[in-house]
Amino acid sequence: DDFRWHISDPRFGGWSGIRLSPDGSSLTALSDHGAFIKGRISRDSKGRITSISAGKVQQLKGLTEAPLGAGRSDSEGLAIGPDGSFYVSFEGVARVLKYRQLDGHAVNLPSHPDFARMQINSSLEALAIDGAGTLYTLPERSGGLDRPFPVYRYRAGKWDQTLTIRRGGGYLAVDADFGPDGRFYLLERQFRGLAGFSSRLRRFDLTAKGFVNETVLLQTPVGLYDNLEGLSVWRNASGVLVATMISDDNFAFFLKTEIVEYHLPD
Repeated sequence: DDFRWHISDPRFGGWSGIRLSPDGSSLTALSDHGAFIKGRISRDSKGRITSISAGKVQQLKGLTEAPLGAGRSDSEGLAIGPDGSFYVSFEGVARVLKYRQLDGHAVNLPSHPDFARMQINSSLEALAIDGAGTLYTLPERSGGLDRPFPVYRYRAGKWDQTLTIRRGGGYLAVDADFGPDGRFYLLERQFRGLAGFSSRLRRFDLTAKGFVNETVLLQTPVGLYDNLEGLSVWRNASGVLVATMISDDNFAFFLKTEIVEYHLPD
């Protein structure tokens, strides 16, 4: 299903992250311009989105009450912890911030030495958190078509980088989530110029041996959807897994904000 979303606010757009409530009735979306929006979702009898009642677009704050500064506001990934805390990953100055509330001020998480060496426009795109509160982030690019994506894991107050995910087919990582089934979902996109975008969704089990049992759940034809960048996986009232994805319109008139949903097999 495909729902086109728009409100008359000049700050509306650029959505690069999304998280739905466990029942799919509300959402929080993150812009790559250091802003966020929250809304309630109305659905029809078949579960398809019919409307979204949203509040205003709000700016993320930094470590003080001031909004994030220029050059430090390229927010990309959004994760919500078991305790309700929010985490946001950034490109530009690659880092992860923690918010008790998204409209409050931020706390810097410690950095990993690799973060400072990442490409400015291809760093911490994807962010996910598991049921134990462990964070996982990975850059959009790995540094080579045949080089696996490095996955950075934050637990007990520090990062490690022992995990990787296979890269293939020219797809770049844009978001990730742990589903209610405990498995890891990775959204990727491939840009084919004027032909448009293709999106791919892969699922993994995370074990002591790393990410295993890779399954390609979705690979869209080029141009079917716009620039899908945000992912949230939840389970509907019928017990079916749902992947909700949102597109980044880059504040360009020829792109649109669309929310795309697919039912997934267990």
